[in-house]
Amino acid sequence: MAGGAFVSDGGGGGSYEGGVTTFVIITCLVAAMGGLLFGYDLGISGGVTSMEEFLKKFFPEVDRQMHSGKRETAYCKFDNQLLQLFTSSLYLAALASSFAASAVTRKYGRKISMFVGGVAFLIGALFNAFAVNVAMLIIGRLLLGVGVGFANQSTPVYLSEMAPAKLRGALNIGFQMAITIGILIANLINYGTSKMARNGWRVSLGLAAVPAVVMVIGSFVLPDTPNSMLERGKYEQAREMLQKIRGADNVDEEFQDLCDACEAAKKVENPWKNIFNKAKYRPALVFCSAIPFFQQFTGINVIMFYAPVLFKTLGFADDASLISAVITGVVNVVSTLVSIYAVDRYGRRILFLEGGIQMIVCQIVVGTLIGMKFGTTGAGTLTPATADWILAFICLYVAGFAWSWGPLGWLVPSEICPLEIRPAGQAINVSVNMFFTFLIGQFFLTMLCHMKFGLFYFFGGMVAVMTVFIYFLLPETRGVPIEEMGRVWKQHPFWKRYIPDDAVIGGSEETYVKEV
Repeated sequence: MAGGAFVSDGGGGGSYEGGVTTFVIITCLVAAMGGLLFGYDLGISGGVTSMEEFLKKFFPEVDRQMHSGKRETAYCKFDNQLLQLFTSSLYLAALASSFAASAVTRKYGRKISMFVGGVAFLIGALFNAFAVNVAMLIIGRLLLGVGVGFANQSTPVYLSEMAPAKLRGALNIGFQMAITIGILIANLINYGTSKMARNGWRVSLGLAAVPAVVMVIGSFVLPDTPNSMLERGKYEQAREMLQKIRGADNVDEEFQDLCDACEAAKKVENPWKNIFNKAKYRPALVFCSAIPFFQQFTGINVIMFYAPVLFKTLGFADDASLISAVITGVVNVVSTLVSIYAVDRYGRRILFLEGGIQMIVCQIVVGTLIGMKFGTTGAGTLTPATADWILAFICLYVAGFAWSWGPLGWLVPSEICPLEIRPAGQAINVSVNMFFTFLIGQFFLTMLCHMKFGLFYFFGGMVAVMTVFIYFLLPETRGVPIEEMGRVWKQHPFWKRYIPDDAVIGGSEETYVKEV
């Protein structure tokens, strides 16, 4: 017997009045564009740091190291802490800002957080585009990080609250889809700007202002969620908004559930104290911490924001390294579509488990192929055939991530927290994600230099651990209204010991959940 549960489609909150309206789909698509901020930055960093003009201006030591022949091994070409700080500083700022974003999101609503995130990202993009020294670069990256922290705090929560339960997965994954599109656009722009005689890197960094403007405009035109309106005492507006997004006049049942959850939330003076100290929130705390931790230790950011550097390190020519990054970007976008199609049809668990197994195999194969060619010394060259195989398995790895840990790493934490701890839970999710993104960004090239091809085995081992974790501890949450997630934990063979009876709202447990 697996340590989880499947959720049926029928009954109770699963059959609220109303359906999927054009209004809610358009609203969620506009909101998901906040993912462009994160995605564009993930894709742009590695391409810029592999451009020779950029390295000569800001990191001449790395440029000299690449051309001097010293430490010119396949593993250590780009091992420089200051260069890595350029990439990773953003995520440290995102970590810190996520806590401020939590308070803003709860007190003033999701839209205000989106606006602050968009403005901060816009200013950071301008700092980077006009940078004349490393200090300006780092300041710009820190401002970009504030933007990412606010956007990643508010957007997944916004999407989960606006979407009907039966389509919450697909609409929430719109955020991840926007991230993958941002990565692909960044890779294409890097390829184009690398052909420019001068200042191609400025164009790449400056165009980050475009998704920031989209985010700012979206924060003005988007409606607020019914949940957020209720938190601020706007009951009539909340009911009207719920009727509009559900396309039905009779929303009494769903509205009452939201009101009950809101009243319970108002009794909670300190959501941070509750999520850490109350047993009934233990599952939310564990998954809001463990999922973002594991998401980063899949090794995906090794590929995403260091893809051109990684491919160049492994012996691909300049153009070939950028083209290879574009190819992985295309695979990322297409594979995310698979997740959008499957997540509400087949559930979260099956995607987590299949994607995990696929990534384990690919990491082992890539590590083995690199080890066979470069050994522990880093001396050697890739044949065209071996390079093609490495690229193929990296693409398979990216595909596995893109329909599992990529979108679900944002979806699951955003849908499992009750309203009274939701901002705190999302802040934990974002801050843990950003902290370990920072660590990976800051130390990956050093890890590659010292662990060599064994680094891929390390990430493969981590994926194995997280796949076992999901198998035994994550119940299926497909089709369950957010405010009624308590009954899913109550039915789980492990988590039920933490969930009191009063945490299960309305209906009969059998209507929603059947054990497997």
